[in-house]
Amino acid sequence: MDPLFSIITVTWNAASVIAPTIRSVQRQTSSDYEMLIIDGASTDDTLDIVRRASIASLRVFSEPDNGLYDAMNKGIARARGRYLIFLNAGDAFADDAVLARLALLTAGNPGVLYGQTQLVNAAGDVVGMRHLTAPRRLDADSFVNGMVVCHQAFVARRDLVPEYDLQYRLSADYDWCIKVLRNSPSNAYAGEAPIISYLADGMTTRHHRASLWERYRIMCRHYGTLRATLHHLGFIPRYLKRRLGNSANRQ
Repeated sequence: MDPLFSIITVTWNAASVIAPTIRSVQRQTSSDYEMLIIDGASTDDTLDIVRRASIASLRVFSEPDNGLYDAMNKGIARARGRYLIFLNAGDAFADDAVLARLALLTAGNPGVLYGQTQLVNAAGDVVGMRHLTAPRRLDADSFVNGMVVCHQAFVARRDLVPEYDLQYRLSADYDWCIKVLRNSPSNAYAGEAPIISYLADGMTTRHHRASLWERYRIMCRHYGTLRATLHHLGFIPRYLKRRLGNSANRQ
């Protein structure tokens, strides 16, 4: 029987960050999942760490790829679960019962299960909640306000998902989530407790401006240039507030 969840983790030379991800999967009280490691031909100890993990449903694939989203497309093609969870190397489930809680939400066969995200540092310490809060009600129009649900906390039904558009190098997940929501008949909210611990040092964090430009292009494509531009003007106070908050925290 196919599992309820496919947990897809993309890795490349991730030996320094993969262990917490693996541990958070091992600790889940629900076993109705498979874990796929889609590795980009790592040259460090990533694969050794992964293969030593005692996860019965683990499947490992290692070969060169054309970047993060190409690897994610490989994960989609190989997944067997009804729902897909993209849990990046370094990220983790927020507690041991996340999969069990998500499983309860699948009774009505919603297209998307989603929830809140907390931020953690390299030591695994919680440093706060994600600056965007997932809304209680979610549809494709919600994403005109930006990436309101973290990609890792966006669990999509496999029969509804397209491939990631590889023309986008940094924000294909934003485009993908909108497309999934447009295919989704209904969506289920996991509640206020976070379901994902996000390592705040991802690719889009390191390339923030380029990522924002790409997201603007995607927003124009899905919502129209005028609407996208007006919403981006509205993001300015939010951006300044975050910058001021970060500056104050460093003092």
